Amino acid sequence: MGGEGSAMAATASLKNNQSMLTKRADKSVLKGSYAHAQIKEFPKATESQIIAIREKIQLENKLLRRKQIFVFVVLIIVILIGYSVYN
Repeated sequence: MGGEGSAMAATASLKNNQSMLTKRADKSVLKGSYAHAQIKEFPKATESQIIAIREKIQLENKLLRRKQIFVFVVLIIVILIGYSVYN
């Protein structure tokens, strides 16, 4: 009779899902109250610091983009050379 394999797979899937649920229950130790938690005070960034951070991130992104374009162009050239050699 057909279908035994799919029934076994469904049973195995349900069993695996149930075992994952029991592992997740062990993390209930982390539950608790934040009544006594202290909120940290962080210094505010000045406008010049924000501008410096923005420029630094933009420069890093620009360099990363150049590297990606360079690797892409080299890869395309290698593929084209390989294609032309074998044809």
